[in-house]
Amino acid sequence: MSDIINLRLLTEVFITLFVIMDPPGIVPIFLGLTGTMTAKERHRAARQAVLVAAGVIIAFALFGKSLLSYMHISLPALQASGGLLLLLIALDLLTGKMEDPEAPKGNANIAMVPLGTPLLAGPGAIVAAMLFVERVDGSAADWLGVGLGFAGVVLSMWVAMRFAGVILRILGESGTLLVTRIAGLLLAAIAVQLVADAVTAFVQAA
Repeated sequence: MSDIINLRLLTEVFITLFVIMDPPGIVPIFLGLTGTMTAKERHRAARQAVLVAAGVIIAFALFGKSLLSYMHISLPALQASGGLLLLLIALDLLTGKMEDPEAPKGNANIAMVPLGTPLLAGPGAIVAAMLFVERVDGSAADWLGVGLGFAGVVLSMWVAMRFAGVILRILGESGTLLVTRIAGLLLAAIAVQLVADAVTAFVQAA
């Protein structure tokens, strides 16, 4: 079996990306961002977010190192920009702007930003994917291991968001509002941590 698939690499890819991307942890944030959507719109947003995240990670895994080098962008800079973007979204969730009925829904935009990136396809997932690709020695078993491990995480993300509607029906309107505020706090904490890690990396590099 190891001649066909590198099971060790498959396991490492799946566990590492699963922990970083945290499909269960995205559920409250997903509910907070899509609380005003219909079930059909929420399902479409989940599908779009997963496709965007997968596309971004695959693109960076294959071409990211060359692209960042060409544009003279460091990984800490990418991390800091992602953190600032998440902080803006967190403020909208905390202040209730996401529930404003007069605000445009922008389902595709929410699915792409911030769900697809930088929440799912964030700096951590991008860097991890780039490192795993660098470890591939060119054999089909290694490529298959990386691909299947990544596919497993993508499937996990879709399942978590696809069935978030069940949780939404259980919570009701008041529970959804509470989850939205909690999601705002979680996003703000994630954003601050991303910026702090980026600043630390800049200081160490200096």
